Amino acid sequence: MIATRMMKTDKYEWAYHLLCWILPLIISCLPFADHQYGPAGAWCWVKDWPWRLGIWYGPLFAIIFLLFFAYIYIIYVVSRQVSTWEGTYDPDVERRKVMLKEDIKPLRGYPFVYLAVSVFPLINRIQNAIHHEPVFALLVLHVISSPLHGALNAIVFGMDRETMSKLTPSQIKIAFQSHTTKKAMIREYPPVIEPDDPQEIETEGTEQ
Repeated sequence: MIATRMMKTDKYEWAYHLLCWILPLIISCLPFADHQYGPAGAWCWVKDWPWRLGIWYGPLFAIIFLLFFAYIYIIYVVSRQVSTWEGTYDPDVERRKVMLKEDIKPLRGYPFVYLAVSVFPLINRIQNAIHHEPVFALLVLHVISSPLHGALNAIVFGMDRETMSKLTPSQIKIAFQSHTTKKAMIREYPPVIEPDDPQEIETEGTEQ
């Protein structure tokens, strides 16, 4: 909504917390109803395949395809906003055009990251459901690809031109120093006007 409707989303923070904490908690508690938690191979504690599909792989790939749709919609709307701006030349408007173009570039990679790291685990689990004897190659691909979410997202994030410009040794050194060194404290003191001659105070006191 920030990119497409130019709206601030701070007021929806409570809904984000409900969606990101309450919903996963409810889904993770569902297998307790059927005693489905138990040894089930690498990175899984749900024993039966229908439960795995219902509470993990089904929602996972639904969210991945929703990500594709959402990012395509954002890219389309932002590109349309950039191309339809009219009027006289305004440096602020031109700068905003460039910023919008740069902001939507990294978005193209994130859905592919989630899809790439989720394909082999899904194939491996389907094979486990059909044949109880695991295939070593699929298990290796599953083990290698599952932990790569963070690393690949970091690579996509680093491919941004502005981010790459800040990944120089000098910029990294400055970033570390800003976190390790003590910050300078700026204090304000009220101005105090002192008389040049102390006798002036005594004279004013006697006159009053």
